[in-house]
Amino acid sequence: MLQLDAPQALMPKTLFESDSGAFNDLNEQSYELLVASWSDLESLLHTLLHSPERVNGFEQKIIDIRYWLSDLIAQDSDTALYLMFQVAATSTAGYSTSHALVCATLCQLVAQPLNLTQEELDILVHAALTMNVGMTEHQDRLATQTERPTALQESIIKNHPSLGTEMLRGWGVADPMWLQIVLHHHQPPAETQSLASLNPVQRLTRILSSIDRYAAMISPRKSRAGRTVADSLRAIMGQRFDPKDEVGKALAAIAGLYPPGTVVKLDTQELAIVLRRSTEINHPIVAGVIDAQGQAYERPPVYLTSNGKPKIHSSLPWSALGSSLSHRTLVSLGLFTARQGLRAMQLTQT
Repeated sequence: MLQLDAPQALMPKTLFESDSGAFNDLNEQSYELLVASWSDLESLLHTLLHSPERVNGFEQKIIDIRYWLSDLIAQDSDTALYLMFQVAATSTAGYSTSHALVCATLCQLVAQPLNLTQEELDILVHAALTMNVGMTEHQDRLATQTERPTALQESIIKNHPSLGTEMLRGWGVADPMWLQIVLHHHQPPAETQSLASLNPVQRLTRILSSIDRYAAMISPRKSRAGRTVADSLRAIMGQRFDPKDEVGKALAAIAGLYPPGTVVKLDTQELAIVLRRSTEINHPIVAGVIDAQGQAYERPPVYLTSNGKPKIHSSLPWSALGSSLSHRTLVSLGLFTARQGLRAMQLTQT
């Protein structure tokens, strides 16, 4: 078992640097700044998607968000996943914004296994952030209603790609690939065609469509809890994880069945949160948060599941935790995750 109060590491200079130029120790305060940075990013994106007419230079603001997101992910992808999956699994308020951010994050992470060029990645992230601008308010409403969509809502869902494309043009977006991906993101090429056989627009459209479905599956609605990540991957790739879908295979490779920020049940009957991936993709580092008697741990124990004890029994939706976890517990777990990532970075640099 690991201890949560491991020695402090130092934050990379690109994240938090004091006015004097010295590095700040990675402590609860600096981790809260990292969380706040993600929150600020989401807030800016929310403003862009909900009030674009009040924004000067919409296209450049989306590009700025892409740079900001890329920088946060570059610090440590496990911490990014930990925070991102918490957002996806626990928030229904402002669903359109959190969904766009989740999709853009996953686009960044699958770029390497799918061999995307930097130009392709940039365009893909821009499209992910803006693909649903044709139904932003309606998407938020649909996430909170329990009844089936009305006929009007069905029409809006059907037509939002074309409406969104026209709106983006009106706000100054002129990149033809960006616009074409948004226009066709619900009509991707058949999965029987390999990505290599597709032209760039078709390839990026296929990638975004799969990521869009995956992110929607793991996110909760008032009418249902979010699916587990394992169930979402099975829905995309088939029950036996047949790797015909290259995007689903890439998602499995970078996130596994149990990515950071997701909830699992252990064979000890404890409920745990995944903190970090390990070299064995489906045997991550986890922290027990609810004991076998259903009580929240005051001091969460941390386990290396690659040791075989305990074993992960299954993944669960975040709703399984109820309201048992305090904000301080989540901060402590996230802080541990970030420290481990920075320690690993330091080891690779020495």
